[in-house]
Amino acid sequence: MTPTITTHGPVTCLSVTGLGEPGGSEHTGAVTGLYTVAAALGADHGPLEGQWWAEGVPDGRRAPREQWRWHLLLPVAPPAEGAVERAREAGRASCPAVDRVRLATVTEGRCVELLHEGPFSEEHRSLEVVARFMAEHGLVPNGPHHEVYLTPFDDPSPRTLLRQPVRSA
Repeated sequence: MTPTITTHGPVTCLSVTGLGEPGGSEHTGAVTGLYTVAAALGADHGPLEGQWWAEGVPDGRRAPREQWRWHLLLPVAPPAEGAVERAREAGRASCPAVDRVRLATVTEGRCVELLHEGPFSEEHRSLEVVARFMAEHGLVPNGPHHEVYLTPFDDPSPRTLLRQPVRSA
């Protein structure tokens, strides 16, 4: 399991920002809001992604989960002017969280990536591999930790692409 260095340019995404543990009510409401807006847009989209951090904590994994901050992202083709507002309006009755969905452009630049295969509770092992790789290559974080969920959250064999934007130390 060897990390790679990649580059990620501008990507248009539906986005929701929040605070709290993964799987908590705010988090699950945000996920539902993203998918509701994407369905109303009739848009093809990439897999769900998340950027994670904790305020004032260099390693956010060490913060209590209720203090985790996040941007949830659903990559989409750039929609027509006003389409996101119309999609929010169409989904509002069934999902109030749609009002939190915004259109965002994410540009991370140079990143270190590693595919993690296994439960989320074991990601720390893969993240240690990423940290060693970064140290060996003179790289430091340059943005929040990023995850791309390649399988559904309830998949018995989850696969998650772990991504860390970096810069030279």
